[in-house]
Amino acid sequence: MLYCFNLCVFFQVFRMLNVTLMPKVARKGTVSTQGFTQLEELCLATSSVSFVKDQDLWALLHGSTHLRVLDLRGCCRITPTILSTLPCEELECLYWGLYFSNDSIISSKKGIHILTKKWNRTLRELDLSDQPFPGEDLGIAVGHLAFGVDCDVLRSLNLSGTKITASALRPVIAHCSELTYLNLTSCRYLPRGLKKVYRSQEDIKPLLDKLI
Repeated sequence: MLYCFNLCVFFQVFRMLNVTLMPKVARKGTVSTQGFTQLEELCLATSSVSFVKDQDLWALLHGSTHLRVLDLRGCCRITPTILSTLPCEELECLYWGLYFSNDSIISSKKGIHILTKKWNRTLRELDLSDQPFPGEDLGIAVGHLAFGVDCDVLRSLNLSGTKITASALRPVIAHCSELTYLNLTSCRYLPRGLKKVYRSQEDIKPLLDKLI
């Protein structure tokens, strides 16, 4: 299990950008039973290989009920299952793009819909670029963002390099009126000419007539 410092219950922001965290065997007396109870932002993003696994993330966040921002870009060994068990109920930003990864070491290739159902009322920014989730899974996931009760808060959605389909995107564009950033670059299942970045509602809304 990963113990990267003595856990401090008073931390509100903890950023370890491009730091290679190596798993180590836990020693007696090193485990905090509380974790980061006041943590609001955690960044473990990396553009290199990540060794962080589910049990490591749980060791850090099992007590973080106030977490708002979670940046796991490049963390390919983390699964939706462990994220769904985190105690934070009002996550606003989830960055989980795989900018550097080997498909053979990605721990989970399904289950993203569990997370969007959990946080559809609060999630403002979601980055899933290059995640290998199936199109059906992604469709259900973005459906939770579009149709959940009181969930029209999404402002930024990065689906670059994913298997998102045109039919799955339509509800998001139709119902997420706060959406002002949409990245569809390299989305292989979308029509040619639509695979680009959209940076305003004026750019996004016309997609309804093009996504047929």
